[in-house]
Amino acid sequence: MDTLTHVLRGLLGLAAFVGLAVLLSENRRAINWRVVAIGLALQFIFAGLVIYAPPVRYAVEAVGNFFVKLLAFTGEGTKFLFGSLVDSNKHGVVFGLSILPSIIFFSAFTSALYYLGVLQKIVYGFAWVMTKTMKLSGAETLSASANVFLGQTEAPLLIKPYLNTMTRSEILCVMVGGMATVAGAVLIAYISFLGGNDPAQQVIFATHLITKSVISAPAALIIAKILVPQTEKVETALEVPRDRIGANLLDAICLGTTDGIKLAVNVGGMLIVFTALVALVNYVLSGWIGDPLGLNTWVANVTGGAFKTFSLEFLLGMLFAPVAWLMGISNDALLQSGSLLGTRTVLNEFVAFIQLGDLKAAGAYNDPRNLMIMTYALCGFANIVSIGIQIGGIGAIAPAQRENLAKLGVKAFLGGSIACFMAAAIAGILVPV
Repeated sequence: MDTLTHVLRGLLGLAAFVGLAVLLSENRRAINWRVVAIGLALQFIFAGLVIYAPPVRYAVEAVGNFFVKLLAFTGEGTKFLFGSLVDSNKHGVVFGLSILPSIIFFSAFTSALYYLGVLQKIVYGFAWVMTKTMKLSGAETLSASANVFLGQTEAPLLIKPYLNTMTRSEILCVMVGGMATVAGAVLIAYISFLGGNDPAQQVIFATHLITKSVISAPAALIIAKILVPQTEKVETALEVPRDRIGANLLDAICLGTTDGIKLAVNVGGMLIVFTALVALVNYVLSGWIGDPLGLNTWVANVTGGAFKTFSLEFLLGMLFAPVAWLMGISNDALLQSGSLLGTRTVLNEFVAFIQLGDLKAAGAYNDPRNLMIMTYALCGFANIVSIGIQIGGIGAIAPAQRENLAKLGVKAFLGGSIACFMAAAIAGILVPV
């Protein structure tokens, strides 16, 4: 496809994704289209600066280099504990001894930055831009900005004093922001999945992943404001609470390490369970249905061998292929891309990123543009499990909002997914062919 075709398809995708949000809105007449227009403009500006403005690109690449260095530092710690096992080329060993420890280290590092007040200043900068341009409340923009670095239950801690009195629209912004982005601790794992052991590749994917997290903040805000428009007056004052995690820096690092361990164990446990469940479902689909009915052979023929049997991946590919097309994926990779999108939505983003990394390593998904678009699309917590995580996590620090959290859970899940698809479509428009 030529550049014009890519741009037109991406614009069609953006229109479709915004249209879907409008269709799901609970009050279409109250939608503030000025907020939507400014939010879209901010996404194009943020992404365009990274792609086409060398000083900005170099700055983001420097941050990406920093993430890659953190991966190397983590390696030193894991080698001390596990020795030569860390150098194994076996997938499971690499994941368990290299990737999960990186989550723990980055969690501790983030806690240290939070204690020192560095993270709050960076978050304030992002929030200031969006508050001044979009005229939204200070609390919701702070939370959305914090999601660039923190997870869906950690970012709300920045606005803990305001949570119990926030409107439904503001609470949905907090939830969609958490669904549309990923925490830095897992971001560093995705860099390892896609970049492998090549530092240059790691920096490339780190740059894309960081850019995606940044443009997802305004995307989450506009989708939330379409789904549940703001009708009440809100406080636009922007103030970062002075609360610090831990009694001192050492305590903050220890607390961050403990949180990182919980997250790493949670990620590892979910991958074991979901991988086993996928294998079980595929056993039934291919062995009990696909083989007797001849569907396995049919699937292999119609997909050119991309899918060997009648499987969950094939069904998800068929279901989400139109979404992949709207994001700008080339026609020859629609089923594989749709399958990855479905896996992220039904299971979780970790499984999807592992599959994307495996496809890249095998040479079965080697179009750089498709790979970049899918990196943007998969980078988010928008999956069914996250609904429960948010109700439990945010509800624990804001008990008065528990009912709203439960009622808005599905909307947040859909909004987070749409925000991720929008970010991928924008990347497809802006990145040169």
